[in-house]
Amino acid sequence: MGLSTHVLDTMHGCPAAGMAVSLFSTRGDQATLLQRLVLNHDGRTDAPLFDNASLRKGTYRLTFDVAAYFKARGVVLPEPNFLDRVSLDFGIAHADQHYHVPLLVSPWSYSTYRGS
Repeated sequence: MGLSTHVLDTMHGCPAAGMAVSLFSTRGDQATLLQRLVLNHDGRTDAPLFDNASLRKGTYRLTFDVAAYFKARGVVLPEPNFLDRVSLDFGIAHADQHYHVPLLVSPWSYSTYRGS
């Protein structure tokens, strides 16, 4: 199963279709961009971020472009935005397991967890 993500827009009660996401590998303060993508109509990627064969033990960062998404939805945000981008740093300890990183987000709050 590899690595996957899913974003739900809790302000509008729907998937965050069209949100831009970046995936990085990290080592200390260094981050290397692995891919940029846009979430589909279901708030998911069209394919896993990593499949079973390519998932590796290590540390990673997912960055979600929250403010741009809500602005594109017509939400009037203050300047500066309360949330601009949400970055989640996480570790993969077992490359033989599935790691799902969901994000529940509004312009003012977010939560995440390790899903299945």
